[in-house]
Amino acid sequence: MATSEAAGEAFEQLPAALLATIMTKLDVSSMRSLASTCTVLRSCASQILHFLPNFHLLDVALSINFLRPLLPPNPYLRSLKVDCSKLDDSSIEDLVRPSLHDLSLHNCSDFSGKLLSQIGGQCKDLRSLYLGCVADKRGRAVHISNLEELLRGCTELKTLSLMFDISLFPRYNFARAWSSASENLTSLEIGYVSSVMVTELLSPNVGPNQRPDLLRPPILPGLQRLCLSVDYITDTMVETISKGLINLTHLDLRDAPIIEPRVSFDLTNASLQQINQHGKLKHLSLVRSQEFLITYFKRVNDLGILLMADRCSSMESICLGGFCRVTDSGFKTILHSCSTLYKLRVSHGMLLTNLVFLDISATSLSLTHVSLRWCNLLRNQAVISLASNLDLRVLDLRDCRNLRDEALQAISTLHKLKILLLDGTDITDAGLTYLRERVIGSLVSLSVRGCKRLTDKCISALFDPSSKQELQELDLSNLPNLSDNGIFSLAKSRVPILELRMRQCPLIGDISVMALASMQVDDDRSHGSSLRVLDLYNCGGITSLSFRWLKKPYFPRLRWLGVTGSLNRDMVDALARSRPFLHVAGHGEELGTDHWDGLCMHDNEELDELEQWLLEGEDDSDDEEMEDVENNGEMVE
Repeated sequence: MATSEAAGEAFEQLPAALLATIMTKLDVSSMRSLASTCTVLRSCASQILHFLPNFHLLDVALSINFLRPLLPPNPYLRSLKVDCSKLDDSSIEDLVRPSLHDLSLHNCSDFSGKLLSQIGGQCKDLRSLYLGCVADKRGRAVHISNLEELLRGCTELKTLSLMFDISLFPRYNFARAWSSASENLTSLEIGYVSSVMVTELLSPNVGPNQRPDLLRPPILPGLQRLCLSVDYITDTMVETISKGLINLTHLDLRDAPIIEPRVSFDLTNASLQQINQHGKLKHLSLVRSQEFLITYFKRVNDLGILLMADRCSSMESICLGGFCRVTDSGFKTILHSCSTLYKLRVSHGMLLTNLVFLDISATSLSLTHVSLRWCNLLRNQAVISLASNLDLRVLDLRDCRNLRDEALQAISTLHKLKILLLDGTDITDAGLTYLRERVIGSLVSLSVRGCKRLTDKCISALFDPSSKQELQELDLSNLPNLSDNGIFSLAKSRVPILELRMRQCPLIGDISVMALASMQVDDDRSHGSSLRVLDLYNCGGITSLSFRWLKKPYFPRLRWLGVTGSLNRDMVDALARSRPFLHVAGHGEELGTDHWDGLCMHDNEELDELEQWLLEGEDDSDDEEMEDVENNGEMVE
């Protein structure tokens, strides 16, 4: 208290304008953290909220009662990014503001199409808009009229991401709705839409009822980046996109068929040679997902890739998923034709072998990102050849089951590597020691999920308590021989991990939770302070004892927790209520989004102070309730 009062007296000597200028340079969480130190800064922070230009708070979902005091009237607010998991239509007035240029609203499942209409009516100067999961909840709906009002009102839009299902909109007026879209739009991303709707949208003719002799002006003429998830990637859609969007530099198409596609609803060699007709494409991604059905692009072979490569010599990034009939010849053509390629991703390359990379050192390529997932014919020699690219920063070898320790020895020379994913490979504890000298110090993310031969010794093989570690994400899931002893060693190593996943480990139990809860990364931090994500789903030894260590003051930064919900439903619910900013997942879902898709790290040091400030004055009834649940559980036992 004396220190806080002394700080307050010192800050009182500074001009208010100086304090305000300093605090406006901070993000919301940092500002609230600073505000919690003394009354002077607290008062200054409250005033700053009235003219703060950027309000970004995506790491925690707040109810409107907590969020509204942080969003007072502010004519200077330009950028707003919020997780809307606990919000609904009643919050629209607080979120939609005329001054905004950038608006990102994630997890809007409890909102209706009214959100789109209000944005179109209020945000006339909006340049960038992201809307996630709108109307996902039952009873909510988005109508085509809502989309029309959004596009008609936001005439300055440059970037638009509609990350929800718009395939239910009527086809006959879908294209008409987009005719009023901003001419400045350069980037469009849609969560799900049918390929037929895309084709009709970008075709010179409006749709099925349009006279063939009547052409309309092109829609989205300035579009440079297009990312779509569709029902089927078809020849007709790819050809329409390639012909109609003359400025396209980035094309990302993904489908997930629910039945085996017929030839008229599939991708063939014919449309691949149409890609990049205008010569501006730099990034191409064509992926067939196995989400609903094990299916592939069976009508594309090496000839299609050869025809495509002729037009793609200036490509910088290529991602191909599900091309089961493409052999080494096709993939090798890409490597030798695209001299500026730095990112290569191939998944389900069933005929891809070591021969593709055998002479890669003889090319001019300088690859920085390589992903070869579910390429089961690859052996160690492929990785040895790839390691000649010393600038590699991302290497994804998940589910390449024939890779062994010799591959790790080659990887040990990649001192710039940041992300290494080895799920399901045949590596051992001894092999991981190759990473310890040069690679582990640079790694930010490491996954060894499902590497069955690993034991507790893999922890000591990787981490030296005396060396500095940068690792922030570690996945140890589905390791049948990993026990509490291994996690105890991890805690002693004091690695500053933010995300730790240990799901489906039968030998992990309460001792692991206790060790992590007691772990101190730095001497001046609280126990378990670094962890933001902890996944313990279906760990065999977790009992009600672990829940005592999941309460405060332990794990103060924790935002995502995965447990087995059936373990003790009342205790899981009580924990969620006692920590309102902790997302407790109990049904086996992966925590957060697809966390290996990219490297996006956030500094969460200030979130605990933000939570403390928001909950100031709240009683401890939820903690007491959880103690009652624990006592009742002990009586039952």
